[in-house]
Amino acid sequence: MTPSASLAAIVGEKALPRTEVTKKLWAYIKKNNLQDAKERRNIHADDKLKPIFGGKKTVNMFEMTKLVAKHLS
Repeated sequence: MTPSASLAAIVGEKALPRTEVTKKLWAYIKKNNLQDAKERRNIHADDKLKPIFGGKKTVNMFEMTKLVAKHLS
């Protein structure tokens, strides 16, 4: 799968399997402490994630999967 420009800012520009994209995305989320402390299913968007999340400030992990799929071709 080839990431869009906004997704490539997080996972890199090379084509990757969907599983690797997910791994790199979670690594970024954990590294930047973007997972909600109380509701662990929610992810808070920073400036790099907002374009991927369609401008939303917070999404749950299931919604995130759908939104990220739109940035892969």
